[in-house]
Amino acid sequence: METELILSISAIVVLLAISAFFSGAETSMTASSKPRMHTLEQSGDKKAQIVNKLWSAKEHLIGSILLGNNLVNILASALATSVFLKLFGETGVIYATLTMTALVLVFAEVLPKTYALRHSDKAALASAPILRPIVFIFGPVALAVESIVKVILAIFTRSDTADEMNEFAEEELRGAIDLHEGEGEEVRHEREMLKSILDLDDVEVDEIMTHRQDVNSSDIDQSPAQVIEDVLSSSYTRIPLWQDKPDNIVGVLHAKALLRAIRTHDGELDRETLISIASTPWFIPESTSLLAQLHAFRDRHAHFAIVVDEYGEMQGIVTLEDILEEIVGDITDEHDIDIEGVQTVTESEFIINGTVTIRDLNRQFEWRLPDDEASTIAGLILHEARQIPKVGQAFVFHDMRFEILERKRHQITSVRVSPIAEQIPS
Repeated sequence: METELILSISAIVVLLAISAFFSGAETSMTASSKPRMHTLEQSGDKKAQIVNKLWSAKEHLIGSILLGNNLVNILASALATSVFLKLFGETGVIYATLTMTALVLVFAEVLPKTYALRHSDKAALASAPILRPIVFIFGPVALAVESIVKVILAIFTRSDTADEMNEFAEEELRGAIDLHEGEGEEVRHEREMLKSILDLDDVEVDEIMTHRQDVNSSDIDQSPAQVIEDVLSSSYTRIPLWQDKPDNIVGVLHAKALLRAIRTHDGELDRETLISIASTPWFIPESTSLLAQLHAFRDRHAHFAIVVDEYGEMQGIVTLEDILEEIVGDITDEHDIDIEGVQTVTESEFIINGTVTIRDLNRQFEWRLPDDEASTIAGLILHEARQIPKVGQAFVFHDMRFEILERKRHQITSVRVSPIAEQIPS
């Protein structure tokens, strides 16, 4: 009798240990870092390769683990019930239920899963070689269970579309970026760049283009000497050439091509020569996304495009550098890290030109101002205020205070902005 009791208790202990392994393995396999496992596999780690292979068929893996875990838990409970019935009679069922619930909860569930959560990668690498034969053995049964589950889910739920899955993947990436630890300037800049890459498909070129009012261009009908002077006085290497009116772009003159022509013709250039060395302008619609335009720049080996509206009217220009700056931020010298058009008054108060883009402000100060309806800070105020504000008026929205400092005709030119949460009550 004593020998049988000892064997039963020993079997229960062993089964609880196996149950703990299944519970910990399940948690570690689902909580382990997939990017790190991929990196380890690429470096030749065989265990990481097993982890990735098992996770590639996750429904099969989870089904096998749950099948094994339930088998050992039920068997352990049955043995415990038998032992307690022999020791305490009919009331042994109650004692067995309470005892096994406590043992399974503490030693077969909470303890192994807590450890697996704290050391998920390490536990996954350790358990993967043991799980592989178990998944193979339980495979047929798990496959049958998986088929039944799929049929039931197909009846009561619908499958996610490709767009929904892509959206979910992007949200997951954004969440991972937001959870990127560290508060230093370098870490913050890394977060900004990663977010900007994900935003490329949601931002259109008209939101980042240089507006036609600010474009440095030159009249092709003026003297070649004046065209050369326009190129030399510009800070850009490519200058649009227009004819009759500034909106009628007929070519794009590259400073390097101009220098070659000057050397070839000994400085004697005429209008026809300027037209011949100018490249054909490339016109793109203002609704083009930055991601599509980036691919287009790469495919055409081009760096410069003219942005037009639905009527074919020129709205501005966009360059490859503009898109790259959307990712890495404005490129400035080592003494100037602020956005052009933003003056810092205090740590929580800024004077901002109306033409400064919302995206630049969000990137620089990690604000969350919406840019769906307007691309500039002046446009956002007009959209939210539903009126053309007067100088001195102040508005509060999106947890920010906006005070109009200057206005030219109907255009807001200067705004004082301060986050509400950071203001000190008077």
